[in-house]
Amino acid sequence: MRIDIISVIPDFFVSPLEKGLLGIARKKGLAQIHVHNLHDYGLGKYHQVDDAPFGGGAGMVIRPEPVFDCIEKLQAERVYDEVIFMTPDGKPFDQKRANRLSRKGNLIVLCGHYKAMDERIRRTLVTMELTVGDVVLSGGEIPALMLSDAIVRLIPGVLGDGESALTDSFQTEMLDCAWYTRPAEFRGMTVPDVLLSGHHEKIELWRQQNARERTLQRRPDLLDKEEQEE
Repeated sequence: MRIDIISVIPDFFVSPLEKGLLGIARKKGLAQIHVHNLHDYGLGKYHQVDDAPFGGGAGMVIRPEPVFDCIEKLQAERVYDEVIFMTPDGKPFDQKRANRLSRKGNLIVLCGHYKAMDERIRRTLVTMELTVGDVVLSGGEIPALMLSDAIVRLIPGVLGDGESALTDSFQTEMLDCAWYTRPAEFRGMTVPDVLLSGHHEKIELWRQQNARERTLQRRPDLLDKEEQEE
């Protein structure tokens, strides 16, 4: 898989792409992640990428020329499955979308910045608009990292235990169950007996029930969604 991220602050990605799972995936050759500085395609002496909005108003808007030049250059080099724009008014990014995107080959991720992105960019170049929550951030860099991490960790071979990703929260429309490790007793708090029983069927049943109870307490909307789909 290859992910090309377009940003006005590319240095933001240096450490995250070298450490953790993203760094591991890159070193293993399982994922290529390249960050492109939009200012390299900027206009004039100062490589301008933004300008005041037509009609007035506060804030600046990213101009179309740098974005078109950058994306068209990338598309001339290879075929991309999606051009994703991270924006507060996009569709919610969830585990199902992460699963689907992890099976793609090449992705472009466009990070928003300043007040907005010229609408002609969104209408012409962007094929998917995603948000990571009902909140406005200073730019799309953090969402782009979240997107990349959620996708790359699903690529076979990235995680040490491939089954781990399949049992995470949201993979089954529910939150994950509670997990315990040694010691079996800590400061008077004990591990549920069933987890120490060695009875795999009973353990799996307990985990399913516990996951459903936690989901009911914390995110009942997920269970409502599951029932609607059934």
